[in-house]
Amino acid sequence: MKYSYYPGCTLRNKAKALDDYARASAAVLGFELEEIEEWQCCGGVYPLGTDEIATKLSSVRALNAAKEKGQELVTVCSACHHVIKRVNDDMKHVEDIRTRANNYMQLDTPYAGETNVLHYLEVLRDRVGFDKLKEKVVNPLKGKKIGAYYGCLLLRPGKILAFDDPENPVIMEDFIRALGAEPVVYPYRNECCGGYISLKEKELSENLCEKIVDSAAGFGADMLITACPLCMYNLNKKTDGTIPVYYFTELLAEALGVKEEVDDR
Repeated sequence: MKYSYYPGCTLRNKAKALDDYARASAAVLGFELEEIEEWQCCGGVYPLGTDEIATKLSSVRALNAAKEKGQELVTVCSACHHVIKRVNDDMKHVEDIRTRANNYMQLDTPYAGETNVLHYLEVLRDRVGFDKLKEKVVNPLKGKKIGAYYGCLLLRPGKILAFDDPENPVIMEDFIRALGAEPVVYPYRNECCGGYISLKEKELSENLCEKIVDSAAGFGADMLITACPLCMYNLNKKTDGTIPVYYFTELLAEALGVKEEVDDR
């Protein structure tokens, strides 16, 4: 199976590991991530202004590129997924935004939200299947107690992202079980880490991260996993190594036996 793939700019530098492990694991699991040509930064933040069009155009270009190939569009970064999926919803349901964006784009065929957007975790759950993933595991992560940190961008707004239950998600816990580890469910796993205010409101962001880390540790987690580069940055600053934080794709690559191959590149 081949998917159009939008890596996003952070996966080209600070979060390169998130991308590398995702690609290597996809090859083992039998699907291909075909990177969109000449993609542009999604902006990282969904613009709330109803009259804001320009900052949505890079997402529309990526969505239309996938449409032209007849493929679903896969993302890995939580922020990219959040922005692109919400813009896609706008193009599907908001006539004014759709019309103005298409006027800017001057496409031969107007784009109207036809592309299906999937997060990598959704590909594992809904296309590969966690049972099939479990069969592919060669290094079960037995004995590891892993806390899934969802953050806010993957889950909200729930009706638009339709990723999982925003109040009681299970997709990452099911993923952890498929790798042979034990998921740790703790109260702050779907609370915001303060990512977008980490520079302006440093103390507030640190307090939010402290609650997340203390909550996970208090419920017995040995480590945390995330899909968000900004969450990784914030949580790593707060944990100081007491509870390591990994991208979920790194543990996936480890369980599938390709982590060392990626690390040696």
